Amino acid sequence: MSQKTIGELRAEERDWEANEVAQFLHKQAERRSDFFTLGDIPVKRTYTAADLADTPVEDIGLPGRYPFTRGPYPTMYRSRTWTMRQIAGFGTGEDTNKRFKYLIAQGQTGISTDFDMPTLMGYDSDHPMSEGEVGREGVAIDTLADMEALFDGIDLEKISVSMTINPSAWILLAMYIVLAEKRGYDLNKLSGTIQADILKEYMAQKEYVFPIAPSVRIVRDCITYCARNLKRYNPINISGYHISEAGSSPLHEAAFTLANLIVYVEEVLKTGMQVDEFAPRLAFFFVCQADFFEEIAKFRALRRCYAKIMKERFGAQNPESMRLRFHCQTAAASLTKPQYMVNVVRTAMQALAAALGGTQSLHTNGYDEAFAIPTEDAMRMALRTQQVIAEETNVTQVVDPLGGSYYVESLTTEYEKRIFDILEEVEERGGTLKLIQEGWFQRHIADFAYETALRKQSGEKPVIGVNCFVDDTPDPVIHTHPYDQTTAARQIARTQRVRSERDPVKFDLLLQQLVETARDPSRNIMPITIELVRAGATMGDIIETLKGVWGTYRETPVF
Repeated sequence: MSQKTIGELRAEERDWEANEVAQFLHKQAERRSDFFTLGDIPVKRTYTAADLADTPVEDIGLPGRYPFTRGPYPTMYRSRTWTMRQIAGFGTGEDTNKRFKYLIAQGQTGISTDFDMPTLMGYDSDHPMSEGEVGREGVAIDTLADMEALFDGIDLEKISVSMTINPSAWILLAMYIVLAEKRGYDLNKLSGTIQADILKEYMAQKEYVFPIAPSVRIVRDCITYCARNLKRYNPINISGYHISEAGSSPLHEAAFTLANLIVYVEEVLKTGMQVDEFAPRLAFFFVCQADFFEEIAKFRALRRCYAKIMKERFGAQNPESMRLRFHCQTAAASLTKPQYMVNVVRTAMQALAAALGGTQSLHTNGYDEAFAIPTEDAMRMALRTQQVIAEETNVTQVVDPLGGSYYVESLTTEYEKRIFDILEEVEERGGTLKLIQEGWFQRHIADFAYETALRKQSGEKPVIGVNCFVDDTPDPVIHTHPYDQTTAARQIARTQRVRSERDPVKFDLLLQQLVETARDPSRNIMPITIELVRAGATMGDIIETLKGVWGTYRETPVF
């Protein structure tokens, strides 16, 4: 069987454009003169084998083999499907514990936890800054007692737990460790992750407390501590999701996340730890947006870029250190209040793209999340969406079923090239930390967000029910998740009880040790934090003490 050369394929494509395409366009014009992905990458009319000329065959490769373009594991979902990890968090530990048990009964295979704003920012529930926010948009956690209530009756050796928290993440990790030790668990059997990705907070989400240097030091300490003490635990979830939700393009989500990765790896290497000692437990968190093929290509390119960075830049030798594993969430920013049940369709399409892109773990959004914390019914539907994809569509039978698609492979290679171009620019401009302080990342995110808003306003970017296919009939009254007005009182009572029962002398001595540890950047902050939590420290005790040592961060605004 003879094969056409690249030149012959390109000549054939030109002939097709001049004849069949030209004749058809004469009868009916295309909808637009130019087409682009959601992230503004030009899209051709069609793709052929000639478009793969710039992609070496070895860069596509095989699943579970370097550079892992086609998946981190050789059998992927033929062995087991992704972890179905619906996020939950509201009220007190007891309140959220009920939702966890409900979701587990519905077939959820991993736990994901949302925390309220005071917990995220390190304020105790009885702090004046917490008023009106306790347990409102996440669960309130002040002390170890709250963590005990949160995971009551759940075997933490058998289910992985993700905790979506950043500036105060290491304190929750300490609580989790103490809880596990109290229950007699083997720490090396615990699986899950804290998010702990503080750099993307300065770029995008704006949940930070301390200046950048001590914040990165805390991340370093989490990574090194877990590498030595929790062999299956992911000490960080390096997150593009929030960069995207702040308005960035999919390309910048990918590139900025890898820029942050490089900083964290370099910080850990400074301690003398070898890359292969800790890199296998680094994990990631990305969004799956509306542009179906772009998202699949983004995930494939991210795996390839990560593998090359870890091998070529950092000298990793263990394949586990080059294998990008990620959790994915469908795009909350794409959900609408008008015709809100359309959100079910949006989420299903995004979830399918995540599965075809090779995610290890997935959260699907509830149809009512544009209004409030999702109801049980919305969460059940979101979980069923994943289960239909996993059990009924058969997309899980073949590893990377879109591998070899002319379009997907071409877009994957284009993404890889553009990601490395951005990383090179970051280096040339002085590195990630310098550019965060200059607002460089923030400006890129804000610019794309502004352009997107204009496109929605003009109708260039369609949003069903908002700027097209608008239905004049009012939406029915929707039942939303209620806020329990007793939450703050119940939470504060427990926090105050813990304070009254602890040994004040021992507690004060431990706080002094915390200050001494914080002042010495070479020391790991995890062991003293664990002892403080065990002794009844609140999150606020630890955070406020460290503010006295490190101060707080104030951003230079970007206009």
